[in-house]
Amino acid sequence: MSQKTKLFIRRAAVLGAGVMGAQIAAHLANAGVEVILFDLPGKEPDKNSYIKQAIAHLAKLQPAPLAVKQAVQLIQAANYDENRQQLADCDLIIEAIAEKMEWKESLYRQIAPHIGTNSILVSNTSGLSINRLAQALPDTLRSRFCGVHFFNPPRYMSLVELIPANETSAVMLNQLEAWLTRFLGKGVVRALDTPNFIANRVGIFSILATMHHTQALQLGFDEVDSLTGPKIGRAKSATFRTADVVGLDTLNHVIQTMHDTLPNDPWHAYFKAPAWLAALLDKGLLGQKTGAGIFRKQGKEIQVLDLARQDYRPAAGVIEPEVNEILKIRNPAERFAALRASSSKQARFLWAIFRDVFHYCAYHLASIAHCARDVDLAIRWGFGWTQGPFETWQAAGWQEIAKAIQADINAGLTLSDAPLPAWVFAREGVHEAKGSWSASQQTLLGRSTLPVYQRQLYPETVLGETPAPKGETVWENTGVRLWTHQHDPQIAILSFTSKMHAIGDEVMTGIQYAIQLAENDFDGLLIWHEAPFSAGANLQQIAMACAQQDYETLENSVKRFQQTSMAIKHARVPVVIAAQGMALGGGCEFFMHAAHRVVALESYIGLVEAGVGLIPAGGACKEFAIRAAEYGSRQATGDVFSFLQNIFNTVAMATVSGSALQAKELGFALPADDVVFNPHELLYIGLTRTRALAEAGYRPPTRARNIAVAGRPGIATLEMMLLNMREGHFISAHDYKVARSLAVALCGGDVEPGTLVNDDWLLAVERREFMKLLKTPETQARIKHMLETGKPLRN
Repeated sequence: MSQKTKLFIRRAAVLGAGVMGAQIAAHLANAGVEVILFDLPGKEPDKNSYIKQAIAHLAKLQPAPLAVKQAVQLIQAANYDENRQQLADCDLIIEAIAEKMEWKESLYRQIAPHIGTNSILVSNTSGLSINRLAQALPDTLRSRFCGVHFFNPPRYMSLVELIPANETSAVMLNQLEAWLTRFLGKGVVRALDTPNFIANRVGIFSILATMHHTQALQLGFDEVDSLTGPKIGRAKSATFRTADVVGLDTLNHVIQTMHDTLPNDPWHAYFKAPAWLAALLDKGLLGQKTGAGIFRKQGKEIQVLDLARQDYRPAAGVIEPEVNEILKIRNPAERFAALRASSSKQARFLWAIFRDVFHYCAYHLASIAHCARDVDLAIRWGFGWTQGPFETWQAAGWQEIAKAIQADINAGLTLSDAPLPAWVFAREGVHEAKGSWSASQQTLLGRSTLPVYQRQLYPETVLGETPAPKGETVWENTGVRLWTHQHDPQIAILSFTSKMHAIGDEVMTGIQYAIQLAENDFDGLLIWHEAPFSAGANLQQIAMACAQQDYETLENSVKRFQQTSMAIKHARVPVVIAAQGMALGGGCEFFMHAAHRVVALESYIGLVEAGVGLIPAGGACKEFAIRAAEYGSRQATGDVFSFLQNIFNTVAMATVSGSALQAKELGFALPADDVVFNPHELLYIGLTRTRALAEAGYRPPTRARNIAVAGRPGIATLEMMLLNMREGHFISAHDYKVARSLAVALCGGDVEPGTLVNDDWLLAVERREFMKLLKTPETQARIKHMLETGKPLRN
């Protein structure tokens, strides 16, 4: 194995074109990796027909595995009979076939002679022994083999479990961890070669415990999902909806793996599918992929399986008032004490499922994980819990909970009478500033020192760890904080502090003042904060001014918004925006005006003003008009319409990008902007990019003049589209009015085609059209409805 410290994956192969294999291939393609997707050969004449269908199906899946549809062009279909020799040219080979040991071993023997001398082979197994799989490989390949367990869906789930075999090269493992972290954006946890590794071992046990107590206490599946979702810091899909999404057959397979491979586990008696689950499987009701499982949708109604009726009924999921009040208690120790003291079935259920997971994790920590941190991060990243089991226990009072668990063990109330390990009673928790407890080594283990983690200036921490310093505050108001980080103290960082990072007067004041300070005292300004980047303008402020018919103040506010956008664009130092999550409306407009953009892959960017009956008026229409003129100047005919039509459709339909890559396609981001797969690296890369612009002698763009606009013919052409849509009842009369105002703003106003204008002219046009719409009762009704319901109104 090469001793180089960095790994570059140019081409990869994925073995297995099932749902998981195809989606892993899609995410590799998202990262710009050429992928060969292998599977068994089909019938003549095209032996790759099945694989091609799997690739084509990627475009139809939701959530979308492809960050941009064009990424599918990087995926090539292949079969083992005709294309095995192509493996030699692959840097990484990911096996993702069915979870049958003998099938995997047989495949390895077939492909081993064709694997290149420096290629890495990994298995995406969810729980089979990596060491046993390694025995099917020749000695020369074993050092380049390990387990890499992606969680489903692989684009969106952060967790990857990295599992070495006994002979795996330590150098290769470090290279692979760094590559997965940086280039695929993953949270990597190194797991031991034990059945189901860490996340599934604990997560599936939690589901099994939940299933047991659901039946024992005769609770409804919908009732349990209401209890085990966000109310206790877990995923919205809770327990039984998660099972439906994952697939009841997949869940059953993982349970069976635990049953077959863990005969000596003290909880082994519970490692089996309940009778009701077996009955659903026999009927082919596998969950979401078959349209029914524990839940099903009938028309608009969500129904849930009722075991007493042996049929489906409307889902309700009511939480008892007493339990609801207990779950509102902010202090974890008080909350858990109240759950234990309550006689409510729901309260007893919640204490039981927490207790059993705490018990299980403590008993098995030494054998399943290097330290408690790995367990907590694996469950957070793999199952969507806001806190891992050890964090939850520690927050609730370590010794008090330990005594309560032991009391239940002594009383025969727990699922196993296995004793709590002695270390539990010798500690006050498992996470400290020095590290996290390793039961196997009887010491605290610190974080990984791999260089890739130095790029995460604010890594995700567990309870009890010392968070990274917040930096030195330079200035702040109620909407923003201007500060510096030790990584580069001469680049100022501006973070929005308003709710949902909405843009109101205080944020605009803060941006303009921060730019002045940056111009005087710093080399550049980076706008960065945690997701979302911004939910847009402060609608509440707009609604209040409308109610008072204070349109002069509103127009001045729009002018100020435009001035802020222009300040970002024309600052004397580079203003870079590093964004993740939503960047909507005014947030998107600020985003468009930056000198450069660094964008997390999972960013959802768009101009959504049409949803509240308005058009963008913070400079976005002006920017698109300028870009249209630049586009036209490059065409032999000088035509700008093809450019404007695409932009018009995007903005009029309030289209939001499904990723940062699609934001480039839609025109919100530019081709040269950086797309970052690991959001924890955004700040580091943003600071680095701002520094690079400053060092290169950055000069702001000059104010735009002599912009040739489309004028009346452009407006008329776009209006024809609108007339057809209105006549076909696809849009309302007010939709038509909003979209026509957008056409006017994008085309530079009611002027002759080719009229030369400047950016002030374009800003005035979009401001005028915005105010015209704002004064209509229909737009005011849309704003009110959005504030009250969070949903757009069609009127």
